[in-house]
Amino acid sequence: MMYYAVVKNIEIIGEAANMLTPDFLSSHAETPWKMVRGMRNYIVHEYFQIDDEVVWDVVTNNLPELREQITRYLNDTNWEQWEQTNEE
Repeated sequence: MMYYAVVKNIEIIGEAANMLTPDFLSSHAETPWKMVRGMRNYIVHEYFQIDDEVVWDVVTNNLPELREQITRYLNDTNWEQWEQTNEE
């Protein structure tokens, strides 16, 4: 059950990355967005052929760095300015 929860959450991360604006993606180019979205596509379209070792590699080697980057982006965001911009 935990394995499927992990796979589903990786899928959700990729889906969220698909919703980001091109401006955001280009201004945060240190994050490998294409790989994040590609992993989502792999999970969704190759569901019965998902390699457990690939999932484990992503979890242990990629997600910690991605988490640090996302946390930094959230902390660096001026949320008052963001709200004003998105209300217009």
